[in-house]
Amino acid sequence: MTHHESRLPGRPDARAASRSSPSSGCADPLAGLLMVVAEVALAALLAIWFGLRHWAGAAEPLTAPATDRTPTVVVSVFAAAAALAAVALLRARWHWAGGMQVVVALALGAAALASLVEGSGQEPPAPAPSYGSPPCLSGGDSDECARSGG
Repeated sequence: MTHHESRLPGRPDARAASRSSPSSGCADPLAGLLMVVAEVALAALLAIWFGLRHWAGAAEPLTAPATDRTPTVVVSVFAAAAALAAVALLRARWHWAGGMQVVVALALGAAALASLVEGSGQEPPAPAPSYGSPPCLSGGDSDECARSGG
C-alpha cells in the first residue's frame, strides 16, 4: 500500500494558498495603517511646498495663476500611485492594506477632480478700464472734475 499525500478537497493551489496566507495576524491592517500615515506625511510636505511656492510667487512669472495646474497634476500622480499600490496589495491578498489604499486613491482622485473643476471656472482678472481722458488734477471735488470732462 502506498502512502498518499493528504486528500484535502479543493484545487492544489487553493490548498497551498490557504496554508501560507501572508495576511495572517495583525500584519495586514498594521501595514495598511503605516502606509496611510506615510501618505499623510507626504501630503503634508507637498502642501507645505505648494504653500511656499505660492507664497514666494514662483508660479507667477511662468504662467498665470489660473492656468497653473502643477498641484492638480501632482495630486493626480499621487492618486495613481496609491491605486497601483492598492492593486498590488489586493493581488497579494493583503485585503486590509489594499482596501485602505483604495480609499486613499479614491479620496485623492476626488480632490484632483475637484481642483480641476474649480480651476477651470476661474478666469484671469480683467484689466482695469483705461479711458482716453487723463485723471482730474485740478484739486477740486468730484463734481468739478465731472463737469470739466476730466
